[in-house]
Amino acid sequence: MTDAQTLYAHVGPEAIPRLVATWYPTVLADPLLHPLFGAGDSHHVEHLSAFLTEVFGGPRRYTEELGGFPALLAPHRGKRISEEQRARFVELFLAAADASGFPDDERTRSALRGYLGFGTEVAVQNSSAEGDDGLHPCQEVPVWGW
Repeated sequence: MTDAQTLYAHVGPEAIPRLVATWYPTVLADPLLHPLFGAGDSHHVEHLSAFLTEVFGGPRRYTEELGGFPALLAPHRGKRISEEQRARFVELFLAAADASGFPDDERTRSALRGYLGFGTEVAVQNSSAEGDDGLHPCQEVPVWGW
């Protein structure tokens, strides 16, 4: 996959951090999601932006500098994310895509919805796993394309 073929290249380097920064306050304020996020984390926007940048084919900073998938797995363990919480997370993320000016062409939004569906399924399974044998098989930062 060349850089020109990535979702990251298509949306541009500013779009993902802008999207995450728009989304994050909404989950902190949401009564259903607040128990998962608490008062927040001052690094969450930066780390999730780096993670999604990597997922969508951009620089691998999340893996190379921020701990990679194990750093993502740790805060999800034991959260027991419900299906209702998963769906609300996706709903707020898509609303933030609209509010942040994330490209709204069908190809881009389809890829975003596809990844959010997959990523939240991984998070739900990992958040309920009693041990490593219950974790989702995806245990590395995926690369998500069109």
